[in-house]
Amino acid sequence: MVKKIRRVITGHDKDGKAVIIKDGDAENIVTSEHRPGGRTNLWRTTSMPACYGGNKDEADAKFDVEPPPNGVNFRISEFPPEDPEIMARLDGTKAFGEVGAAHRVVQGARHPFMHRTETVDYGIVLEGEIDMLMDDEDVHLKAGDVIIQRGTNHAWANRYDKLCRIAFILIDGVDKDGRKRSG
Repeated sequence: MVKKIRRVITGHDKDGKAVIIKDGDAENIVTSEHRPGGRTNLWRTTSMPACYGGNKDEADAKFDVEPPPNGVNFRISEFPPEDPEIMARLDGTKAFGEVGAAHRVVQGARHPFMHRTETVDYGIVLEGEIDMLMDDEDVHLKAGDVIIQRGTNHAWANRYDKLCRIAFILIDGVDKDGRKRSG
């Protein structure tokens, strides 16, 4: 079960005064039989600069792995300890397909959830430990560590005995030449 996350969203009343428009548990929670753990989608923007007007809950939408063009996704992901027997049966393409990103899975990779998105991702490890897998190396991360992932092949492997939670801000991106890659 995914841990509840309280979201406090500010806005403006009809007179332009700052008010709290929402204070409660985030409701856009995604789980899958094809991937252990889950994600709580907290907010997204659909353009830059981001609009701060209005009182619409921007998390009340279908989230894909990647943000919309020129947009941002903000979520917290939970990674339970990996069970090698379960991991051997999982299909990353099915798991990513459920969130519009089957084409982002790296086929034949060393982990079923190795993927590459056209994003710059800021990650903050909130609790637990996890390994970020790259093509040929791993890096161990623990609570308080920060990741800046820049359009690279990567996967997350919780090889430890406790749940790991990471806050992610995914920003739509382009390569060094200002272009999108295909698939």
